Amino acid sequence: MTISSENTVNAEQAEGLTRHRWYEDLQALITGTLFVALGVVMFGHAGLLTGGTAGIAFLIHYATGASFSLAFFVINLPFYVFAWKRMGPAFTLKTFAAVVLLTLFTHFLPQALTFEHLSPVLATVLGGLLCGTGMLILFRHRASLGGLNVLVLYLQERLGWRAGKVQMAMDSLIVLGALWVTDEQRVALSVLGAVVLNLTLTINHRPGRYMAL
Repeated sequence: MTISSENTVNAEQAEGLTRHRWYEDLQALITGTLFVALGVVMFGHAGLLTGGTAGIAFLIHYATGASFSLAFFVINLPFYVFAWKRMGPAFTLKTFAAVVLLTLFTHFLPQALTFEHLSPVLATVLGGLLCGTGMLILFRHRASLGGLNVLVLYLQERLGWRAGKVQMAMDSLIVLGALWVTDEQRVALSVLGAVVLNLTLTINHRPGRYMAL
């Protein structure tokens, strides 16, 4: 009885230590989306793409001239139904908040931050690291950037598939679609950016270490 009681107390204490408070989640949502937004702005300045729904939004932007921010927000709308049913309301609401924040940041950041000179190679590597780190922050606070992130996290939680590897495969396919809207050099750099982003996730977000849910 004593051992069982002690185990229960220890389990409750461990859960209390790992559960984030609301202000910690808020800080993570702002920081994570700001990191990703800065990476996205760098990609856009260099004429590059990234993966996920952001990559699809870039394709629409380059092909039609439509606003990246608006395209990104609209593309994510259908995925909230899946997220609510499969991942729960808390995850869905945080993801919706993250998408809204990223939409606002990517719209307003270029008005407050400009690059006189930005090497495409530096934009590729630094942008990929910023996006990967920002997504990692969101994942660790039970949030995502919607769209394919929701599917990737679900596959990791349910099937044990590594989030970084699955995301990398999907992102590579999306980036290859850029062959229809930009030149081969920018596509190659975009692939490199996707690899940098997803290696950041693969190395730092493993099942059994720090789960998204």
